[in-house]
Amino acid sequence: MAGNLSPKRFLFRYSLIPPKKWRPVATVLVAIFIGLGFYTLKLSNAVSYLSDDPKACVNCHLMTPQYITWNHSSHREVAHCNDCHVPQDNLFSKFYFKAKDGLYHSSIFTIGAEPQVIRALEPSIEVIQNNCVRCHQDRVVDPKLEASVDQHAVHRTDRLCWECHREVPHGRVKSLSSVGLQPERIEIHAREKAAIIPAWLKEMMETNQKTPAAK
Repeated sequence: MAGNLSPKRFLFRYSLIPPKKWRPVATVLVAIFIGLGFYTLKLSNAVSYLSDDPKACVNCHLMTPQYITWNHSSHREVAHCNDCHVPQDNLFSKFYFKAKDGLYHSSIFTIGAEPQVIRALEPSIEVIQNNCVRCHQDRVVDPKLEASVDQHAVHRTDRLCWECHREVPHGRVKSLSSVGLQPERIEIHAREKAAIIPAWLKEMMETNQKTPAAK
């Protein structure tokens, strides 16, 4: 058996436990690695991604335009981000897609390779289209529309819904520089007790109010 090694020494020949003199160093390194892991989870607010809260999507500021435009749309009352952007056929498929998509998004954000205008990739397009049809099934197969809308069957099967419904729910303009800050605070980005009006502007406004206008 492997030369003159005893069975015990053979089984533990490839043990992950380091030699005794290196154990303190290895312990410190493992502790640092685990600590950084927990810090990263805390910094990224990773637990929020397990929920359906739309504000989880703006953990990364890249999605702020998408969140703002959705938050001012009619869909806000009936559908959240996960209702449209992840599969709804079963729980496993839902969280697998969220994990895969989230890992891709976080990687792109970390290396600074994000585009100015975010567009859905092919896997996301398929999921979104399926969810559009799932929610609007009655409209898709409505016999009145079939009878009154020219080529309704073709439009509902051979085209993407947003080829026609381009303003739903995010609008046409979605670049990072095109959407200003909404009046309400996004809690995940705002510091505690942060004011919407910056201090310098507030001071200027108070000064102008105290200074009588020149006649």
